[in-house]
Amino acid sequence: MSAESTVIDPPVARTRLQFEFGLFYVAAPLLIAVLLPPNWMFPALFGFTGLGIVLLHGTSGFQWSELRYDWANWSWRELALFLVVMSVFCVALIQVIRPDAAFFLLRRQPELLVAIWIGYPLASALPQELLFRTLFFRRYHAILPGGRGAYLLNAAVFSFAHLMYWSWIVAAMTFAGGLLFTWAYRKRGSFVYAVILHAIAGNIIFAVGLGIYFYSGNVQRPF
Repeated sequence: MSAESTVIDPPVARTRLQFEFGLFYVAAPLLIAVLLPPNWMFPALFGFTGLGIVLLHGTSGFQWSELRYDWANWSWRELALFLVVMSVFCVALIQVIRPDAAFFLLRRQPELLVAIWIGYPLASALPQELLFRTLFFRRYHAILPGGRGAYLLNAAVFSFAHLMYWSWIVAAMTFAGGLLFTWAYRKRGSFVYAVILHAIAGNIIFAVGLGIYFYSGNVQRPF
């Protein structure tokens, strides 16, 4: 991955980036969660993906070729281990918190589960990784905290972006996922590798029944 060298002229440009960051990653998710109906989740995601593409395209030093596969940095053993660990964890979790929902789609609507498996990587995992990994680190690199602080901030805004579900389970899982996907993106230097991990996680979540927490039809606002 090319050097993340967003060039800014402080303090005006830095303030502008901070304001833009706050609007994109804090204000917008909050307004969506409070004002928009839950079934607007995908229109909102696609709308923000379009805006993110525009912002990313206008980011100094960024080239779309950075999103190439970078096979050499991948770890197939790591992917296999993640698949196993994620599966075991999600099966155990659903049995503890909602045993009645365990493998619901697999048992009742396998055709819908197959459609989710096919569509989720492209319709959800890919745009989320573009917004919360590539855009986050490439455009706003100059205003991010150093070291682990950037990872924690990334996980926090990724979790906050799922506020529309109003669920502590979703908040916890997306925070943990944010840390993992950020590590994959940075450590392996591959956007596609992070998308694959994200897609594996999402497809397992829906397969074991945890998708009930990520379904807009089940959202219950606390107000």
